[in-house]
Amino acid sequence: MLHNLKQPAMLLALSAAMALTACGKPAQQSVEPAPASTTASTELVDTEFNPKLAEYIKTLSEDRFQGRAPATKGEELTVAYLEENFKRIGLKAIDGDSYKQPVSLVQIDPKQVSAMKLSGGGEQLPAELVYRDEMFAWTTQVTEAVEVTESEMVFVGYGIVAPEYNWNDYEGLDVKGKTVVMFVNDPGFATQDPKLFNGNAMTYYGRWTYKFEEAARQGAAMALIIHETDAASYGWGVVAHGSPVKFDLIKENKNMDRAKVEGWVTTETAQKLFANIGSDIETLRKQALSGEFKPVPLNVKASISIQNNLRELESSNVVGYIEGSKYPDEYVLYMAHWDHLGVDFSNPNNKVFNGAQDNASGTGAVIALAEYFAQQPQPERSVVFVLVTAEERGLLGSAWYAENPVFPLEKTVAAINMDVMNVYGPMKDMVVVGLGNTDLEEILVKYTEQQGRYAVKEPNPEAGIAYRSDHFSLSKKGVPILYAKGGNDHYQHGAEWGAKQRAEYNACCYHKVEDEWNDNWDLRGAQQDLFLYFRVGNDLANSRQWPNWYQGNEFRAIRDASANARQ
Repeated sequence: MLHNLKQPAMLLALSAAMALTACGKPAQQSVEPAPASTTASTELVDTEFNPKLAEYIKTLSEDRFQGRAPATKGEELTVAYLEENFKRIGLKAIDGDSYKQPVSLVQIDPKQVSAMKLSGGGEQLPAELVYRDEMFAWTTQVTEAVEVTESEMVFVGYGIVAPEYNWNDYEGLDVKGKTVVMFVNDPGFATQDPKLFNGNAMTYYGRWTYKFEEAARQGAAMALIIHETDAASYGWGVVAHGSPVKFDLIKENKNMDRAKVEGWVTTETAQKLFANIGSDIETLRKQALSGEFKPVPLNVKASISIQNNLRELESSNVVGYIEGSKYPDEYVLYMAHWDHLGVDFSNPNNKVFNGAQDNASGTGAVIALAEYFAQQPQPERSVVFVLVTAEERGLLGSAWYAENPVFPLEKTVAAINMDVMNVYGPMKDMVVVGLGNTDLEEILVKYTEQQGRYAVKEPNPEAGIAYRSDHFSLSKKGVPILYAKGGNDHYQHGAEWGAKQRAEYNACCYHKVEDEWNDNWDLRGAQQDLFLYFRVGNDLANSRQWPNWYQGNEFRAIRDASANARQ
């Protein structure tokens, strides 16, 4: 899970960037999001979905799986266990008797990153920006060396092209070969205006990943994001002081369609760049938010070089399915990531990142769900169970599936993601990440209320959690997704107690070797959530429903473009 950032030493280092896990208001939604009730029953129901859930989580958390790191002995053992269970349950395989979808990865390890030299500016500008102190840069191009030389720097506001919001920061600008500099997050967060983008809640356009993708589409040689702690939701140390190692998919073009260099600069560095043209951050922020923004040349040129070590890796997603009886070429998809962080050989005591909550719990939940489905009458539509690799390396297994789908995405009805299940007991609330995005929520809210529970939005939507787990890879392809889990309002102990449990996990165990199986866990809440996941998926699998994103959502147009395939 990429929701928080704590970077241990590990067998396969995480990229610092990956852990950070895109004017006017769009047309009014034609279908309003289902209202969330705030009352809950005191009666406890649906706490026994599959009694084997604990066994699956506990087993996957064992040391023998060596932290489930991709492309290791731990992966080999993990994938064998997953295949064994899919076969036992009776799921159909995707390649003969194999459930494996091969995933080709590359590790890009920068052995040398130069300072970023600045030329042509005024005396107040430094001659160069120091790596990690003033800027942090890398390349996703799969090459041993990249170099950007004397590239003109241009401020491009928020670096967003969003037709549904009538917003284009690149309008009238040719940035081929140039270095673009932009703010993080989006105008809605910057203004806290609920009528601008999605208000305080981050849209895809606010994510740093989107900004690099858009800069590449525009032809930029280098793309730099200005770091601001509140807007990013993490400090500069998260950006600059983790591992610089990147992981990516091996693509035919070796990522040569990406900018040569991607990176961040500190707020202080941005102030110096803007002072070079007699301006400052707040003045340019106002211009960027004005609705009449035009890109601003910074009258300075940047140069940088990066030398890499490359290592190709082979991993696997694990995919099984129940074939539909009536519409076998239509698919309801469940997913979770099986991988974690491997082994910390620098630790003389506890070396294994067992990842019990993150994400043996989600992986075990998918097995339990598949087993339950297999015991029900055959669904009309096919139901697919996808356990993906390399989420902790940047959502790469799900990205591979999205680019190389086993089953057509235009015929995929919806996807439900499970990443870190509730282990603290039954909760009255069900947190729906990105509540208000798709009409899938209406089905979930119905069944949540039948359990005597209520649905709520995630507490910090400005952090962009909706874009930090594997469902996001399918969102970008237009597939409606659901990412929901039990919240903090514990049936017996209340919301304050529940929030304390989450906080203690983040402090003691998240992405640490302490994330281990605990015999004292109360999985009744996870069992309740599994009933909800099943009922939503079962409804979809036995109906003619085709859920969609609400009007105005950034992924609606992508989904609508494939509508003919669903006639």
